[in-house]
Amino acid sequence: MSTLQLSLAIVGGLVLALIVAYNTWTSRRNAPKRALPQEPELAAGIADPALRQEPGFDGTAVAVPGDAFQDLDRGLEPADGHAVDLSEALQMPVPPLSAERRLGLDPLIDVIAGLQVEHVVSGDAALAALPPTRRAGSKPFAIEGLNEATQQWETPAAGQRYQSFQAGVQLANRMGALNEIEFSEFVMKTQGFADAINAAPDFPDMLQEVARARELDQFASEHDAQLMFMLRARQAAWSPGYVQQNAARLGFVPGAMPGRLVLPVSTPGLPPLLTLGYDTQAALAEDPDQSAIRDITLSLDVPQVYRTEQPFTRLRDVAAALCQAMDGVLCDQNGTPLPAMAMEPIAADLELLYDQLDGRDLSAGSALARRLFS
Repeated sequence: MSTLQLSLAIVGGLVLALIVAYNTWTSRRNAPKRALPQEPELAAGIADPALRQEPGFDGTAVAVPGDAFQDLDRGLEPADGHAVDLSEALQMPVPPLSAERRLGLDPLIDVIAGLQVEHVVSGDAALAALPPTRRAGSKPFAIEGLNEATQQWETPAAGQRYQSFQAGVQLANRMGALNEIEFSEFVMKTQGFADAINAAPDFPDMLQEVARARELDQFASEHDAQLMFMLRARQAAWSPGYVQQNAARLGFVPGAMPGRLVLPVSTPGLPPLLTLGYDTQAALAEDPDQSAIRDITLSLDVPQVYRTEQPFTRLRDVAAALCQAMDGVLCDQNGTPLPAMAMEPIAADLELLYDQLDGRDLSAGSALARRLFS
């Protein structure tokens, strides 16, 4: 072999090696980021089935326009310039359930019909007489009994005795206001129960209640809000495990559905403070490490969460922390980066919204608000 041939062979080998190295580097650079090995304590905590329970609530997301948020590309800093302590922010107190209005029927958001019985009715008889469904159209329907021993209204229970009953249907929810057809279904269900226990029902006027339902629905429509952010990857995509690991560091736990994580409040059984969502198909992939996630969503259902949790502030903090940790950029629902000047006006609007809900005795996070905005 001549010197020229040898030189060409060496050059060709070097070029081939460079091509292979470049392709390998490009493949690794563009591959979805994977979760790092977890410490035993953290892994055990995430695997704990008790932490996988998601407080449930109904509701459809209503996205806020994109210009309503702030560009948090470089993270979030409070006005005083000090760093935000997320460990403290994620431990805000929540008012106990005992401090709020009882969970049963309430004339503020329910149509209520009294049922007078001729004699005390057993809980077993009441349970046998209940209608098979607990809805009138799209509205929740319920029957309560006045417990002879405790003198408290409650859902009929076996082994108890009741001296009176009341039936109720919700005036409005996110499906709209109670209409005449739903009111008629409420009357039929209540009458059937009354006949079974030999009770005399006293129904309110349908037209007045339907008008009240429309007024309440109008108020609810004007004071409903669900904020939604999108976090988009700047360069390399994320794997589901990578998203879960970074979210878990901020207190998120797996939700009830694939591709859903929730940040719980401190009181068990209440709706989550924040919800993080990503592509369901990526979450269900056979090899999640190879699934590429380009964006995730962060959402807050405002009426479902107590004001004292400071949910909007915590949403901003979590978004900033995730953007920094995952090399992401905060966008609106259409993927447009958010302007820096838009966050404070939204915070001010939310404070006004909270005040108006408080003034209507429908404070955000309360049992009545959770029912109305569901």
